[in-house]
Amino acid sequence: MEAQSMTAGSAVVPTFGWRRFLLVAGPGLVVMLADTDAGSIITAAQSGAQWGYRLLALQFLLVPILYIVQELTVRLGAATGKGHARLILERYGRFWAWFSTGTLIVSCIGALLSEFSGIAGVGALMGVPAPVSLTLVVSVLLAIAFTRSYRSVERIALFVGAFELVFLVVAWLAHPSLSEVGAGLVSVPLGDPKYLYLASANIGAVIMPWMVFFQQSSIVEKKLKATDIRAERIDTAIGAVVTQIIMAAVLIATAATLGKSGGGQALDTVQEISAAITPFLGRIGGNLLFGLGICGAALVATIVVTLAAARTLGEALGVNHSLDHEVSEAPWFYGAYAVALIAGALVVASGVNLVALSVGVQVMNALLLPIVLGFLFLLARGLPQPWRLQGWYAWVSGGLIAVTTIFGVYSGLTGLWG
Repeated sequence: MEAQSMTAGSAVVPTFGWRRFLLVAGPGLVVMLADTDAGSIITAAQSGAQWGYRLLALQFLLVPILYIVQELTVRLGAATGKGHARLILERYGRFWAWFSTGTLIVSCIGALLSEFSGIAGVGALMGVPAPVSLTLVVSVLLAIAFTRSYRSVERIALFVGAFELVFLVVAWLAHPSLSEVGAGLVSVPLGDPKYLYLASANIGAVIMPWMVFFQQSSIVEKKLKATDIRAERIDTAIGAVVTQIIMAAVLIATAATLGKSGGGQALDTVQEISAAITPFLGRIGGNLLFGLGICGAALVATIVVTLAAARTLGEALGVNHSLDHEVSEAPWFYGAYAVALIAGALVVASGVNLVALSVGVQVMNALLLPIVLGFLFLLARGLPQPWRLQGWYAWVSGGLIAVTTIFGVYSGLTGLWG
């Protein structure tokens, strides 16, 4: 797709129509469903288990910053027709392009291990050995990529990601006490390093480096234009609200169940997290709903993470990096996708601590925010008219990005050192 000429004299006005929206919608919903990945769900569950409802307000406070971050990727992709790494390469040079790509790869590795750990944990919950469940998942994901159709991959991701909605049922059936929810919302122990550590993890669970790269490259690969920006903004806004409602639901479910059975304890395994919701759903129902939810979250996130890493590596190397290409035309792209899946599965099959790994990965994401959001903001400020980030929206965006970044890094480091 050629970069669109976006000068002040040739402004393209975003339009909106429901028929076009149904064609455009997808990248925002997919990336947001992936945002509520296995690691995020585990982080939310740990938050509810250890701190009750004290981290619930943070889930909703993160909605506007999540939308702003991903909205900037929408305008960057649609207005330029280029991926994130490509824009950094052209604007700031090869060193910074590879530096940002390295940041992405580190984040993707951590996320991939977290997703596979979640899938292996659910498999163990159902009595399926980790090597068997991981082999099956890797085989399916490889087959999905070799369909060579972004639209097919997008539809599959939306389908499996929809299973995350079961957590809304779980939260409803847990019958949370409104008085306890209200008390938790106004009780914020900011002086406790353990609380700050989980607060940082929640921020990193919502704003992840690979989300920025994936949505921008998906907009390019889907060949969306500047006239589609309004529709894609709505797609992104809906996704931002849905993903945080899911996070809140998981937190509420564990806070309500563990609160009624003693509460306060940390969760160390997938089995313990699943057991936290069985007092109201029963062992079989609780395991089934939890398994469907976390597998849906992990699968859609695995698709997004591996595609983001493979596409960005292709951009940095200057080689073909699209699902539209044959395997022989884009060997680096398909090779990176396959190697990431297989390597991640092998590491997880060797045995890792799921909960500690997942929460740690989210804290790492929070510590990477200055790099990721810094480049995103600068690139958006450098766009030609009329898509340049400017005026009151630039001040609001910059302020929210700065506050989120500072608090995420501060709370993460305080939690680690404390």
